[in-house]
Amino acid sequence: MSPALELRNIALHRDTTVILDDVTWTARPGEHWIILGANGSGKTSLMRIAALYLHPSAGEVVVAGERLGNTDVRSLRRRVAYMSAAFATELRPQLRAFEVVMTAKHAALEPWWHTYNDADRNRAVACLEQLGVARLSEREISTLSSGEQQRVFLARTRMNDPAVVLLDEPSGRLDLGGREQLVRAIDDTIATDPALASAIVTHHVDEIPTRATHLLALKRGKAIANGPIATTLTDEVLSETFDFPLRVERRDDGRFSARPG
Repeated sequence: MSPALELRNIALHRDTTVILDDVTWTARPGEHWIILGANGSGKTSLMRIAALYLHPSAGEVVVAGERLGNTDVRSLRRRVAYMSAAFATELRPQLRAFEVVMTAKHAALEPWWHTYNDADRNRAVACLEQLGVARLSEREISTLSSGEQQRVFLARTRMNDPAVVLLDEPSGRLDLGGREQLVRAIDDTIATDPALASAIVTHHVDEIPTRATHLLALKRGKAIANGPIATTLTDEVLSETFDFPLRVERRDDGRFSARPG
């Protein structure tokens, strides 16, 4: 199948600092990637480039066969569903949950920037229903718990029937219970649409959903592992990624754990 997302020889420089160095990554339909790396490894920069909110210093970005630079970025951005841990801070607190989801139709943050109809609202509520939070559709986003907010944001990623879903440290604001609920919700959404391509940025292996299929490991802006998770999430790769001897194990429930090696 044609790739949902291609990053070809991506580089990102800030003055004399190299943030990303010749990273190539391809996500195909049905592949569910984990982007793993220590703080400062370039994970978030790579996601922002993939989500078309940051232009690389060099390289190409291709979404569903459309190359950035040859296609209107506003149109292309609708094919990429992007959620970051900081997303909540970008929203007006009075927005209702269904509005947060609905505005994804135009990759917008406010409903008054575009025109919406009943079909759009119904679609947004249906997305909330998929995540089990349709009851919150009329609630203001600021009145929801962090865990509820993350489920609303995850519902937002389904609004446009995207080519690829990108989640940048989605559990960053959650407590342990909220994190576990979110990991389960991510697994559930993968199960309902297994042909979708997705990627999750994290630096904790215990946040990897059971249905993750591939791993891209970054270290100081370079890719040091890129491929099926069964062959790339190893003691050696994990230890190199975090500059510390680590051992990784897969539990009976399909989740991963790591401990000092």
